[in-house]
Amino acid sequence: MPTRFILVAPRHPGNIGAAARAMKAMGQRELWLVAPAVFPHALASERAVGANDLLAAATVVATLAEAVADCGLVYGTSARPRSRYYWPVASPREAAPRIVAAAAQGQAALVFGSERSGLSNADLELCHGLVHIPTDPEFGSLNLAQAVQVLAYELRTASGPSPRPARRLVPLAPVAELERLRSHLDEVLTEIDFTDRTGGPHLLRRVSRIFGRAELDQDEVGMLRGILVAMQARRRRAGGRS
Repeated sequence: MPTRFILVAPRHPGNIGAAARAMKAMGQRELWLVAPAVFPHALASERAVGANDLLAAATVVATLAEAVADCGLVYGTSARPRSRYYWPVASPREAAPRIVAAAAQGQAALVFGSERSGLSNADLELCHGLVHIPTDPEFGSLNLAQAVQVLAYELRTASGPSPRPARRLVPLAPVAELERLRSHLDEVLTEIDFTDRTGGPHLLRRVSRIFGRAELDQDEVGMLRGILVAMQARRRRAGGRS
């Protein structure tokens, strides 16, 4: 399947058109827009320069969760430091072979944030890792279409005859399944009164990072949820809280 390019809350329609042009030049055709400020728009069509078919076929949704629900591997792009929680960071060249391999077996996505503020922490909670474009430290400013162009180029290069990661026997678990696993774990932790010492959501955020780094496949998620079900059943038979 093609890699899904997701633009989150793009503010300027011209950037949407330029991103579509960058994608089509590298053979990428699946464009998703999350809550665009203005779309469709004549300026988007003008900047697309021959990629208007991508604009016409673009999928528009209200939330990033909708856009990545069926994706087994999701990389977010971010230039901001993320010191509080750990997201694995890769260069475009490092991430591209993994994205290509995941897309060959299911659905993979690249997520690009708004021009003004990038991706929020809530957006990144839905990503398995980050892609950082190694720009000059003294001037690292890239516009949205330029970032899309760099990643689209690396995906095209990685799709060539160079060695690829081994094919998985079982597809990666989509984000929606990982969210259900996280919710199930939260339910079990509540039942056994295991809470974050800080009283906040930090524990589950760290759990999400673990799930992302592990790249769990569908069988593994099913196994973990089966373990949680067995734990709940055993506790209830022992007279624990239902």
